[in-house]
Amino acid sequence: MTSPDPAPTVGPREILALAVPAFVALVAEPLFLMVDAAVVGRLGVVPLAGLGAASSVLLTAAGVFVFLAYGTTSVVARQLGAGSRRGAIEVGVGGVWLAAGLGLLAALVVGLGARPLAAAFGSSPAALDEAVTYLRVSALGLPAMLLVLAATGILRGLQDTRTPLAVSAVGFGANAVLSVALVLGLGMGIAGSAWGTVLAQWGMALALLAVVLRQGRGAAASLRPHVGRVLGAALDGAPLLVRTLALRAIILLTVATAAGFGDVPLAAYQVTTTIWSLLVFALDALAIAGQALTGAQLGSGDARGAREATALMVRWGVWGGVLLGVGLLALHRVLPALFTDDPAVRSAIAAGLVVIALGQPLAGYVFVVDGVLIGAGDGRWLAMSMTLVLLAYVPIVLVTRALGAGHGPEAAVVALWLAFTAFMLVRGGFMAWRVRGDAWAVTGATR
Repeated sequence: MTSPDPAPTVGPREILALAVPAFVALVAEPLFLMVDAAVVGRLGVVPLAGLGAASSVLLTAAGVFVFLAYGTTSVVARQLGAGSRRGAIEVGVGGVWLAAGLGLLAALVVGLGARPLAAAFGSSPAALDEAVTYLRVSALGLPAMLLVLAATGILRGLQDTRTPLAVSAVGFGANAVLSVALVLGLGMGIAGSAWGTVLAQWGMALALLAVVLRQGRGAAASLRPHVGRVLGAALDGAPLLVRTLALRAIILLTVATAAGFGDVPLAAYQVTTTIWSLLVFALDALAIAGQALTGAQLGSGDARGAREATALMVRWGVWGGVLLGVGLLALHRVLPALFTDDPAVRSAIAAGLVVIALGQPLAGYVFVVDGVLIGAGDGRWLAMSMTLVLLAYVPIVLVTRALGAGHGPEAAVVALWLAFTAFMLVRGGFMAWRVRGDAWAVTGATR
């Protein structure tokens, strides 16, 4: 009989040990697409446009199924904190089997529906053909992508973010080599880029599953599919899926509003969104640490320790946001030149970056508390609150559309980011209310 694993003592060292590797691993998926864009871009404008439409479909799929990582981290960490490494791995494996089933379903939907899915982005006929080619090949990698999410969730729950980092680094390198070899070396066109990503994704999935298998054998855990555990993983993940869909709807509403302002504001908004997303990775790494550490603390019955860890990570998140904001303000007139030569777009980007910079401390707070609540298994509340935030955001978008129209690109982009910051403020208000109470801090091996 193995001795119980004690909950970790949470301090700066423990947070950094989880957050730093998580940050690097978070960058891996965008880097996959950046490598594909760099290689496919050498084929011409049409293949690159096709890749843009296809990537939007794949990024949406990745965003929708992220609950496989987040939900698994929470339940695994709770079991670990309760002293049951075997139980932690067994409950996590339920998420792996769920990922396998959902991955096969997603592969069928994307593979068979590649043309209508890509056509939804309004591509030209030539670009649409390229997007369909990319999607039909990439569909074969969707099961691997979901397996990577679930296996990563298990390892994060076991307080291991270094293994996902190592696997992501090797996978990124393999993807780059394969893409260049297949596209430029063998002349396979955009299909070669897709095959390179698929092979890298399956390599990552198999490597992570091998680690989980070894961990499971060491803990004498059952790795066979168990209907109850698979259904439990689905039920645990459903609220996080609702939360993610509501968040996606908010983002799409903002993009649609930007498109209504014209080409220059839309182009500037897309660039500022890219920069904002890079900042998110740094703050979201703290959120991932929050998921793993909160689950372990509550699983061990230490609600007070969970609160103290939350307070520490919130301080880090806010001050991290301050530092990121100051850095962005210093560079807000330098960064636009990296993306465009158009003076109007550059000016609009710079104006938007000022608003983004001022909102970073708020973003730091929101992302950390979101991670803590996910780690606590508070998915139902997160789903409900995000739905209410979405409903509150609709009138904000309508007012933004009215105020931003006809006032120039700079004003339009500033209005868009003020609206998005208002969304973050409403979201942060809900979270501040929740985390001050006791309902989220449920202790025990299960919530």
